[in-house]
Amino acid sequence: MSLKQQIQSDLKEAMKSGDTQKRDTLRMLDSAIKNAEIEKNKREEGLSDEEVLEVLMRAVKQRQDSVSQFEKGGRPELAEQEKKEIEILSVYLPEQLGEDEVRLAVIEIINNAESVTAADFGKVMGQAMAKLKGKADGNTVRDIVKEELEKLR
Repeated sequence: MSLKQQIQSDLKEAMKSGDTQKRDTLRMLDSAIKNAEIEKNKREEGLSDEEVLEVLMRAVKQRQDSVSQFEKGGRPELAEQEKKEIEILSVYLPEQLGEDEVRLAVIEIINNAESVTAADFGKVMGQAMAKLKGKADGNTVRDIVKEELEKLR
């Protein structure tokens, strides 16, 4: 079963069980997937699992940003709502790597690259994100790349 089919199946289950929070969150995700299909002119064949994963990661990132904004603005009830949506969406994300695994991957990229200096942040970051796409948060990868390149100075 594809990721999109799994989401639609879980949406139907949420509708039957009366879980309004999950239903509304999955409806939003389904809508975002359909919008991406239209944007990419793939309405007939649909998005691949990788493309659905991109939409899903974007939705989670938006909610994470909203949580921080709501907390800064003194709206804990809205932040809590966004956190619940993140929990629902996170079920469909692949297992996220821990900081140690990300650090190992970054060190491997730096060691395999030829003559890497602290100025090669963009080059290392690009390779790291390509390798860790969907498996690690971009901010975590950025921080670790910065730390490891600082050690080279």
